Amino acid sequence: MSIYDKLAELNITLPPVAAPAAAYVPFVQTGNLVFLSGHIARKDGKVWTGQFGKTMTTAEGQAAARAVAIDLLGTLHAAVGDLNRVKRIVKLMSLVNSTADFTEQHLVTNGASELIGQLFGDRGAHARSAFGVAQIPMGACVEIEMIAEVG
Repeated sequence: MSIYDKLAELNITLPPVAAPAAAYVPFVQTGNLVFLSGHIARKDGKVWTGQFGKTMTTAEGQAAARAVAIDLLGTLHAAVGDLNRVKRIVKLMSLVNSTADFTEQHLVTNGASELIGQLFGDRGAHARSAFGVAQIPMGACVEIEMIAEVG
């Protein structure tokens, strides 16, 4: 089953690439690796703001991270033209806007990791980092970047 069939089965429509909010590009390809810039969580077309340990729950964070993964896939599609060309999702790096005592950044990030695994199977098994940070641009609750290998 193609990635696009799986997306349709999950009722996921890939969004267009968002315009950069500063002096960077949405993706860079070097050799067979595609590096995607950090994407912030959005809900209903607006920045999804909040801080874990203060105004957001881990379950809300998982939904936010899943939304970021969908945006990342839209950018990856634009970068490579066909998600079926993806040989491997190499790494995700996740920044989670959280208080000093919040310790579930890894569980928040699972929202993205689990969707990637669901779509790509073994090719979606990736290395990952999840960090708690004091703030993310525009007050976003989660920001994630991705590295993918294409064939």
